[in-house]
Amino acid sequence: MQEAITVGMVVFPEFELLDVFGPLEFLGNYPADFQLIILGESTGAVPSIQGPSIVAESALSETPEVGILMVPGGIGSRKFVNNSEALKEIHRLATVARYVCSICTGAGILARAGLLNNKRATTNKLAYTWATSQGPSTKWIPHARWVQDGNTWTSAGVSAGMDMTLALIAEIHGSERAQEAAIYAEYTWNNDPNMDPFAGPAGLLD
Repeated sequence: MQEAITVGMVVFPEFELLDVFGPLEFLGNYPADFQLIILGESTGAVPSIQGPSIVAESALSETPEVGILMVPGGIGSRKFVNNSEALKEIHRLATVARYVCSICTGAGILARAGLLNNKRATTNKLAYTWATSQGPSTKWIPHARWVQDGNTWTSAGVSAGMDMTLALIAEIHGSERAQEAAIYAEYTWNNDPNMDPFAGPAGLLD
């Protein structure tokens, strides 16, 4: 039996709730395949932008490694990109992770950590200018629901992280498992990474 992959979801003050809990909803339905852990700069409660807090179970600096590293977005990402110690730990964990993923403006965090250099990536379309400014050498894709470049996966805003996560489950365990997860949640999966209805309204298309 294949050993469960540890999924480390990074949180920081004023993270976006759905960025975190959307992907964890799908992954958490398969405890034999995915073991979830919440990572923070330190352990303890971390408030979301919407108000409710989540408990960081392990400090970034005390986490030896994870199989899948996930970084959400949220308004707090604007401050978190200046946390050099946290970015250093994210970079360390990413170098040994099987997959590195971001949701929404979490791509800006990956970029500032030096993890998107010369890679294709996307991010939240309403925060596109800010997020893309964090990675001048990144090959930003304005029209994409999510982008896979090697073992690095980045999604557009908020709910796009759910579509990306289902695609990641399909990559690891097959599309049938991903469809099963979507059906369990009564979620309509956009399984086309190029079907992005939000780039146009955000003024990102020529």
